[in-house]
Amino acid sequence: MLLTVSGPPGSGKSTTAELLADAFDLDHVSGGDIFRELADERGYTPLEFNKLAEENDQIDRDLDRRLREIAREEDDLVLESRLAGWLAAEQADFRFWLDAPVHVRGERIAEREGKDPERAAEETKAREASEAQRYEEYYGIDIRDLTIYDLSVNTARWEPDAVLDMLVTAVGEYDPAGDEGKAHIDLEYEFE
Repeated sequence: MLLTVSGPPGSGKSTTAELLADAFDLDHVSGGDIFRELADERGYTPLEFNKLAEENDQIDRDLDRRLREIAREEDDLVLESRLAGWLAAEQADFRFWLDAPVHVRGERIAEREGKDPERAAEETKAREASEAQRYEEYYGIDIRDLTIYDLSVNTARWEPDAVLDMLVTAVGEYDPAGDEGKAHIDLEYEFE
């Protein structure tokens, strides 16, 4: 089984993906972990690599290529990244999108990174706009199009365990005979 967890910064992707992997005894692969691996392979710290990525689109493409390969080659996995649902395409059994209002996500990021919540929210909005533009430019993906996802959850409304319960229920109650149509992703990705 391949599950994807996607969403903007501060939406609870990592927390939920870890809980989901534990619940189904699956491996968990994070886009952030892959980014750190790529940085290490090239002799950079994650911070240095992140700065480089702002100027070199090949870094995003390399990360996305690696995530797409993982989705195609591995099973029994929770794949977590902003584009996981798109990159896993037809391989994903379930695609989940997590979100929360930007002020909530800003507070979460501020707590995690030790910064002012308002500043974190503003930085997050700018980052999201930049990423949305790049995804559209690179791959023709409109990250705001949630129609490919099987379930979208506002994580500000529930605690992490309740969000997990929803996702586990969705997977557990799935009946292939009653499935009227998995979202088909018909995109060609150019990673070079």
